[in-house]
Amino acid sequence: MSVMVGIGKGAQNGILIKNAEALEKLDKVDTLIIDKTGTITEGKPTVEKIGSFSKSYSEMELLQFIVSLNSNSEHPLAEATVKYGKEHNTEILKSDNFSAVTGKGVEAKIEGKKIGLGNPKMMQYYNAKITSAMEDKAKVYQQQGKTVSYLSVEKDVVGYVVIGDKIKANSGKAIAHLQKNGIEVIMLTGDNYDTAKAVADELKLADFKASMLPEDKMKEVEKLQHQGKVIAMAGDGINDAPALAKSDVGIAMGTGTDVAIESAMITLIKGDLGGIVKAKNLSHSVMRNIKQNLFFALIYNTLGIPIAAGLIFPFFGILLSPMVAAFAMSFSSVSVIVNALRLRSLKL
Repeated sequence: MSVMVGIGKGAQNGILIKNAEALEKLDKVDTLIIDKTGTITEGKPTVEKIGSFSKSYSEMELLQFIVSLNSNSEHPLAEATVKYGKEHNTEILKSDNFSAVTGKGVEAKIEGKKIGLGNPKMMQYYNAKITSAMEDKAKVYQQQGKTVSYLSVEKDVVGYVVIGDKIKANSGKAIAHLQKNGIEVIMLTGDNYDTAKAVADELKLADFKASMLPEDKMKEVEKLQHQGKVIAMAGDGINDAPALAKSDVGIAMGTGTDVAIESAMITLIKGDLGGIVKAKNLSHSVMRNIKQNLFFALIYNTLGIPIAAGLIFPFFGILLSPMVAAFAMSFSSVSVIVNALRLRSLKL
């Protein structure tokens, strides 16, 4: 009864819970791991700058390569560049052999040239060297919490794109509330250290890790579990799916990918961290309600059976009438139902 009412209450508040196990485990969670893009941030990235490292290519030519490459991708950052390209009337060139390299970037052949776009690990994968001067230029934006992707043409790093993504309005408030209630919050992101640190500093996160591949996130979950921690993982992307599935409680943003939602036990329809606070409160209230219901279900029998068996008859001459026994049994069920229905008035 408690679980049924609790799951219904969650649905009313935009929290979709797959099963009773999720509610039970969430109440025991002491560590929350969160992704950055689309979880902490709005997941609506915008292009802020296209920069060139080469005299051979203008910024508009680089934009054309970036848009042509990303037109094949469904990643939020890719969609941001395609939208930016359309706003600047950029012609999309034909691309061949497109592929996405998980946690690193994308590649394709455009006009007979091998084009790669992504983070430093993507450039390493492509054997394209990022010089210290390039790193310094990117660092200026990364320290502002921006994401910088490098563009390589035939293994030469020729340009970059700066993408910004605002932090959700209630992310800071939700994280502070969870920390205040004894939940350790850790951010794991595929972004580089400077970008991650800027976001962590703004949100007052004591612990974060950057440049994390999907398998790295999953290993971090396993590591913390081996330390005896009960882990909830919140994310929205394909890269988060392995960690979501491995965690004790996977929490997907409803604004994220289908793979992430399928891998998680709980889905937050609105896709914000405030939903985790509500889900944690709901879990605690449901588990407390279950314990109360167990008391109501047992207390009448615990008191009634010894009396019915005649244990106090020699002293007080009292036996339990079958009518009273039937009433007690019925009242225990009514008590459980009424108590479970109190969850409907719970304020999350």
